[in-house]
Amino acid sequence: MASLPEPLSALIAALNKLPGIGPRSAERLALHLVQSESGAVKQLAETLVHARERIRLCPVCGALTEQVPCAICSDPRRESSLLCVVERPVDILSVEKAHTYRGRFHVLGGKISPLNGVGPEDLRITELEQRLAAEAVREVIIALPTDVEGDATSYYLAKRLAAKGAKVTRIAHGLPAGSGLEFADELTLSRALEGRREISHT
Repeated sequence: MASLPEPLSALIAALNKLPGIGPRSAERLALHLVQSESGAVKQLAETLVHARERIRLCPVCGALTEQVPCAICSDPRRESSLLCVVERPVDILSVEKAHTYRGRFHVLGGKISPLNGVGPEDLRITELEQRLAAEAVREVIIALPTDVEGDATSYYLAKRLAAKGAKVTRIAHGLPAGSGLEFADELTLSRALEGRREISHT
């Protein structure tokens, strides 16, 4: 059986590393690209490089942005007294789709997971405490996944932030257990935000 040309095999291997792209999908995409017009492929490559070079993390909240600070942090219409803590930058997009929350955000950059070697010092918790000290935040809303690591991180934050003076709440468990915000529809997220409650840290 004839083997694939090395450049095509390398392209399939590279595409297979992308999240959500399995071996079959990677092969289909690679075959499509190598048979497409050269101009279209070059445009795609340039768009990828351009996006990677222009998009960065907001130094304030950790969101994906082109401008510094990001549009949310620099919007005077947002409620600066509300701070929603999420795991990843993409989770901000999920919350925004609910059209319910008008505060600001803080991206942790992960969850506490001892099995994966992720501790509190690996997350943007110190930056969160610095924001609470510098900004007039009256409520911190924790919007982390409802899995084991998300629960542990939420309770850790509630205990650690208890002395900072802000009320700490967690969005209601209207989200499917074990899943992230990107799998929730707008109505579920809207109800979860409206039904948030304070986390007990005792």
